[in-house]
Amino acid sequence: MSKPDATTDFGYQRVPLGDKARRVGEVFSSVAGRYDLMNDLMSLGVHRLWKRFVIDLAAVRAGERVLDVAGGTGDLTAAFAKQVGPTGLAVLSDINGAMLGQGRARLLDRGVTGVPLAQADAQDLPFADASFDCVTIGFGLRNVTDKDAALRSMLRVLKPGGRLLVLEFSKPLNPTFAKLYDEYSFRVLPALGRLVADDEAAYRYLAESIRMHPDQQTLKGMMEAAGFARCQVYNLTGGIVAVHRGYKP
Repeated sequence: MSKPDATTDFGYQRVPLGDKARRVGEVFSSVAGRYDLMNDLMSLGVHRLWKRFVIDLAAVRAGERVLDVAGGTGDLTAAFAKQVGPTGLAVLSDINGAMLGQGRARLLDRGVTGVPLAQADAQDLPFADASFDCVTIGFGLRNVTDKDAALRSMLRVLKPGGRLLVLEFSKPLNPTFAKLYDEYSFRVLPALGRLVADDEAAYRYLAESIRMHPDQQTLKGMMEAAGFARCQVYNLTGGIVAVHRGYKP
């Protein structure tokens, strides 16, 4: 049980533990309508390649059950829904109602129907033990208040032998590249947020949250501590993004 005066990070700020989820919710409610457009602009479209890598690495088969946690606008869910086919199940979940609404609309735009949606907290997923063959979380873990609890929750809902894939911003491997990336993150991203999404503060938070997220090896250790086995790390675009994969024993 946390202490009443416990704090956690919200970007570079320290806020009361109970406030982070509300503040993160306000950020994503603000940017939900322009989320996909901003992703394309911020990454120059490369986020689509990062997600394609996750889809290939997940190796989802027909008939499997897949849960996309913090699935937002449903890019991963749409691909998994097609892969599992009529005998399988792909579930889109997100804690934020506005993002989930965008996800529903985007799935329909793609012609993907019959996907269950769940407004769910990654730290306490409302699914039975051993429900899924594969769980993914793309660009969501860094926004979770208690990442260890979320990892344990995702482990719980996996079947034995099931796999978790975490796609998240990470730490660039080259120091010179890291400095250039910092300049881009703290100058360009807030400016884009102001011009395109009319919310500079939200994108300043997103840049800060990336810096506060555990690096590749720290997150790997957290997954192992939560109970995952055979954990692997795949660095993409020089370590700007990393994919972590682990299995439930």
